[in-house]
Amino acid sequence: MLTPELLPRLQSLLADADLDGWLLYDFRGTNAIAAGLLGFGGLCSRRVFAFIPRSGLPIGIQHAIEPGPWAKWPKEWPLRVYSGWRALEAEVATLVNGKRVAMEYSPGDAIPYLDRIPAGVLELVRASGATVVSSGELVSQIYATWTPAQLASHQRAAQHIAQIARETINHAGAMVAAGTPAAEHELQQRILDAFARAGLETDHGPDVAASENAANPHYVPSAKRPRLVQRGDVLLVDLWAKEPNGIYADQTWMGSLGTPSDKVVAVWEAVRDARDAALTLLRDRIAAGDVVRGGEADDAARAVIEARGFGQHFWHRTGHSIDARELHGSGPQIDNLESRDDRVLIPGVGFSIEPGVYLVGEFGVRSEVNAYVGEDALLVTPDVVQRDLFVV
Repeated sequence: MLTPELLPRLQSLLADADLDGWLLYDFRGTNAIAAGLLGFGGLCSRRVFAFIPRSGLPIGIQHAIEPGPWAKWPKEWPLRVYSGWRALEAEVATLVNGKRVAMEYSPGDAIPYLDRIPAGVLELVRASGATVVSSGELVSQIYATWTPAQLASHQRAAQHIAQIARETINHAGAMVAAGTPAAEHELQQRILDAFARAGLETDHGPDVAASENAANPHYVPSAKRPRLVQRGDVLLVDLWAKEPNGIYADQTWMGSLGTPSDKVVAVWEAVRDARDAALTLLRDRIAAGDVVRGGEADDAARAVIEARGFGQHFWHRTGHSIDARELHGSGPQIDNLESRDDRVLIPGVGFSIEPGVYLVGEFGVRSEVNAYVGEDALLVTPDVVQRDLFVV
């Protein structure tokens, strides 16, 4: 959240980028980045703006009937009040006329995770005399980076969920061996119970998917359509959780109920090697002090899967941002397929690496780890990543 303590760092970034300020806008939750930076909670039912100048105090623009969202706005910072549209547009113009300002805008919607400003609001701001540029790099620096305490919380969660995933796959194998195979949704509930015992929380999921269901990247198990996990199945376990007020850890593990077929092994090795190709690129570039972008890591992973003949079955980006507020965050994505994310992976940002191959009607395979960019090295969680299918 934007605070007096954070303000000097942000204003230094604005100066370095030759920006006059950062103009935040929200209406009914359309801009989670602005709401997060302003510390808003609940629905914001009227338009709000806040201008953070390169020097001086930030200025908020609040609707007269809705002071509630501004409860965390520092009292020493000006807060202007409007009720009608004419007054609102006049206030915006006084703040931005003749200035070069950043907003959550991505030209051509190249980065949809960042593109939060409606076209009409852009028109309004430009008509007020401002030049608008993307706030993408500011979002990476100010909104998406983790603190040391948040990194530590992520590492603890990562170790817990790695153990829970392995135990879940082993339990599925034990149930089959005993002649009482478990259903996907029963394994899902087992994971949720393990989260509770570990003091972890999640907003939904996890995903436990057998064979053909694992070919759906967004599959959700259900007691209404139970699917037993049986001998011969491929088992995908995708689970994510965090400590209260911590950073999510998000992993996918793969098992085989019995000896896997040659085809399953070939797909697993393609996915595993694609994951490792992305990680190797990132490690090498970061250790060398070179600039690296998420799209480059996506390309590295995708090249491996394409070379193995499965390229048409890798449908999604290689990874998503994990920021301090969301599992699927607004920081740099590991993506050059679904979006054109050219933001630099700067120290302090975290993300998933999770290539996958999905053969509809047969099975799907995904391997997911998380990574964090340090000052001169890439940290990968969990400490031990999966090398081979777990055969149970």
